[in-house]
Amino acid sequence: MQFYQKEIQLPVFNRGYHLITNILLEALPELNKIKIGQFQAFIKHTSASLTINENADPTVRMDFESHINKMIPENMPYYKHDYEGADDMPAHIKSSMLGCQVQIPITQGKLNVGTWQGIYIGEHRNYGGRRTLVLTAFGI
Repeated sequence: MQFYQKEIQLPVFNRGYHLITNILLEALPELNKIKIGQFQAFIKHTSASLTINENADPTVRMDFESHINKMIPENMPYYKHDYEGADDMPAHIKSSMLGCQVQIPITQGKLNVGTWQGIYIGEHRNYGGRRTLVLTAFGI
């Protein structure tokens, strides 16, 4: 079994949902050496998330942002954790709801995703900064 792992920093993204599939694939080219295995991306932050969804129509990402902001609004009077601004606690809730990792099968050196699937980072802060991810691929 082969194991590959790399820690990377993403460029700074504006608040919203952004496709990062190609960035991750470029960062871990060793993935193409694995015939059958697993790929995992893990984000080392509590105010951003990773998820898999539609990779073709950018309005999907816009709708994600609009809808989740309605579900988890800012400036709620019961939030206590607001040291870094009105987007602070909502960003943590959004991150927990969507998750901090994605795991995808590797088949013949490629991510075995559906035709219209891509990996997103959900940037839930107005000024989140650079985000660090740990990428791991393993298999035979």
